[in-house]
This record gives sequence, C-alpha cells and structure tokens, in this order.
Amino acid sequence: MHLRILFLDSIFVAFLLWGNSCVSTRSNLENDFQKAVHVAKEQVYPALVYIRVVQRSLERGQEELQTVRGSGVIISADGEVLTNHHVVENAQEIRCQLNDGQNLTAELVGSDKDLDVALLKLQLPDGLGAVPSAHLRPTGCVEGDFVMALGAPMGLTRTVTVGIISCARRVIPGQGTLYNTWYQMDAAIFPGNSGGPLVDINGDVIGLNTLGLAGKGMGFALPSFVILDILPRLREYKSVNWAWFGFQFQPLHDFEKNTYFPFSDGIMIADTDTGSPARLGGIQSSDRLLAYNGHRVTAVNQEDIPDVARQLAMLPLDQPSEFLLERNGQQFSVLLQPGDKGKAELTEREFPRWGFSAKEINRFEQPTLHFYAPDGGVFVFGISDEYRGRMELKRNDIIVSVNGEEIHTLEELQTVYGRCLETETIGKKLTVAVIRSGRRMQQIITLLGEDANNEEDYE
Repeated sequence: MHLRILFLDSIFVAFLLWGNSCVSTRSNLENDFQKAVHVAKEQVYPALVYIRVVQRSLERGQEELQTVRGSGVIISADGEVLTNHHVVENAQEIRCQLNDGQNLTAELVGSDKDLDVALLKLQLPDGLGAVPSAHLRPTGCVEGDFVMALGAPMGLTRTVTVGIISCARRVIPGQGTLYNTWYQMDAAIFPGNSGGPLVDINGDVIGLNTLGLAGKGMGFALPSFVILDILPRLREYKSVNWAWFGFQFQPLHDFEKNTYFPFSDGIMIADTDTGSPARLGGIQSSDRLLAYNGHRVTAVNQEDIPDVARQLAMLPLDQPSEFLLERNGQQFSVLLQPGDKGKAELTEREFPRWGFSAKEINRFEQPTLHFYAPDGGVFVFGISDEYRGRMELKRNDIIVSVNGEEIHTLEELQTVYGRCLETETIGKKLTVAVIRSGRRMQQIITLLGEDANNEEDYE
C-alpha cells in the first residue's frame, strides 16, 4: 500500500511538471510569435502611406469634386508607391502622408482597373534623400500562412490586423478575377485600408489589400507576384497594355457546369468574342488550346484560368502570336494578331446646358451597350440632379443622333453641343435619337440656361 501511494505521488508530480512544461512551452511560442509579428510590422510600418485624393466625377451629370482616402506602401527608395486603382481613379490631386508625418504630393505613374492596382511617385523635396521602403516578395502563399494587413483606415493612426491565409487562390465572380486569383484571409480590412500592404511573418509585402467583406470576416488581397508581373509595364506605358484575342475559356473540370473533358492538359475554348481576332482566325467553341508561342498551358480547374488569361494578355501587341490547338483529335496552328484592349475606362465629358454627361462605349466596360452598338458610340453617363425628371433621357441611353446629325464619338457630340450654344436660344427643344434596351426611340432635350436653378429656363 505504501509503495502504491509513492507510485501515485510520483505520477502526480510528473503530471504537474509536464503541465508546467506545456504552459511554459505555449508561453514561449506565444512570446516568439508576438515578437515575430512586432519585428515584421516594424519593417513595413515606415513604408506605410496614408493617401488623400481629390477625384473628378461626372456620374451625376456634371463635374463634382470628391475626396477619397486610402492607403499605400512605398516600394523603392526614390518614392514609388503602390495602391489601388479605385483610390486614385480620376484623381485631380494626390497627397500622401508618410509614417513620420511628412506630407508630400504624388503623381500617377500608371494604373490598371482590371487588377485594381496603381503606381504613384512621391514628389520628394531636394535634400530629403532616400525614403523607407518595403520589399515585395514574388513567391506565393499557401493556406495557413500568417499574415498582417496594414493600413491607415479613414485617415486614422496606422493599424495592423493579424490572420491567416484562408485560401491562396480564390475566384470571386464579378470581382476582378479576369487576370488573377485573390489571397483570401481573415485579417480584417477596414474602409480606407484599400491599397495597404499585406505582410508575411518575415516582414515582406506579399499582397495589396483590395477588398473587405464587412461583417463576413473575409478580406482579399492582390498577390505580389501578379503585381511584379505588370510593374514594368506601368512604369513604361502608364498602363498594362493588355492584348486582346477574344477567347472565352472553360476548365477541363468544370464543376459549376458539371462538365468533364477527358484531357490532362490544355484549356477549353468555350466561345470567342464577336469580331475578335480569335473568331476571325477561325477558332471555334470546343477547340482545345494547348500552347502559345511554344509555351504549354493547362487549366484543370476554374482557379487555373486567370493565370493563363494573364499570360496571353501580356503578349506583344505589335506582332502575331502562334497558338497550337486541337479539334476532333487533330492539332493545328493559328497565327493571331492581338487587338489592344486599351483602357477599361474611356474619356467622359459633361454637357451642362443639356443637363447630362456622356461617355464612349467600351466593349469590356459596358458589354450590354456594346451588344446594342457593336461599332461603338456614346451613351448618357449621368444626369444632373437639377435636371432629373425634367428631361426624357435616361442613364445608359445610347445617343444615335442630335437634330438629325449622327453621333459616333464624344468629339462629334461636343461639336454639335458647341454649335447649339452658339446658334440656339434658351428653351430650344432638340430631338435626340437614342437606343434604350435595344429599342430605338426619339426623345427631347432642352437647351438650358447657365443657372441650373432658374425655373424660367424650362418654360
């Protein structure tokens, strides 16, 4: 009995020692992790930038200036700053506050709406020298990696939130996944954090915070390896200069459509765009693309498609590319000269005496309007609040003609508008032919006075 008691006492003591050891080990791990977070944060904090932008907008029919706030990160000692496209879109003025409190203006070097990324350059005063910068790491992340989302939400003091990569290759329908897949993480992204850096435990920038789903605990960042792909183009061309071939892709294993193609490589052609180089080159639905310019391509799942699409979109615009395809078991090659996708956003103008703003149709930005006007044209972009309800035009009406004069471009509409101001009197009615939801109709607009609030102008 005495021996048994001694034996039990020994087990109890050992259990206590083991428990204390576990607590000590856990405490050490927590301390080590917290220390690593602090070290990584301090490496990037000096390069964190708060951005204040004055934007020009014509969405309400007339020019308005509005203030937009966001975040950015300095990536070079001479003051290059990464942020989101939507932060600096239509910017009239860009001001940046550095982590040490300095306020500097910045110019837009280049921007891309498809990836929602922009490159700025700080206007450094003479004698300032190099500014703190962060390192962009090109390698990808995997699920479970610890990350930190840094930013200056709503102009507040810099913040850092911690989480893990929940999904390293997320496709979000309708959210900029044409050329990339997102890093999804549970590190919180607040309003104003857009454009801030996503940082790994080593203190490297591995993404750009872009989208946060309020109340859902999910944030999304553009991977750094995608940014590094297009940075040289932003510096050289002010844009990415996407090449357009007009392919519509489908993966080999399409879970959503419950379709399985019995191949181990390649990517399926679901369709081609009307008037595109691919369609004009004879490529058909159900063809299988195997390679371009000798480079093999494969998209087994939906998440594989954006990388292939980006590779093709970055092909040279000034020379044809060779595509190897298979149809009915037979391989064949096609040379295609790409089109220039151009800017996703085109010039827009206001016509204040007519009470609206207009914009040129872009097949990528307004696919529905392009369907009704495949040769391009001009549409009503916004109607000013003062005139809303007093005119027959509606937003997205495609303007075909004004008083019988055909309209195909903003320049032509501007010419007719200028002539109207010179020759017509206030209150003059003009007939405008428009296409609305595919139906052509005649509408009336009135030449308004310069004072939008003068009711006599509408009599």
